[in-house]
Amino acid sequence: AVAAGGKLLVVPVDGSHWLSMREVLGSLRDRGHEVVVVAPEVSLHIKPSKDFVMKMYPVPYTYEQMEKEF
Repeated sequence: AVAAGGKLLVVPVDGSHWLSMREVLGSLRDRGHEVVVVAPEVSLHIKPSKDFVMKMYPVPYTYEQMEKEF
């Protein structure tokens, strides 16, 4: 069977759901899908990867401020 990869836009929430989703994105990429992740510049877990294109947006807080809140 022939399948064409599609485009997937992901806007994750930092935390445990992202850790599970990251593995799924790698599988989708391996199957020919183009994955773009939109995430804040400051994040605990959402980091660039070879499995997707990462687009970041500015936020009004630093990593230190966010870490202190958590």
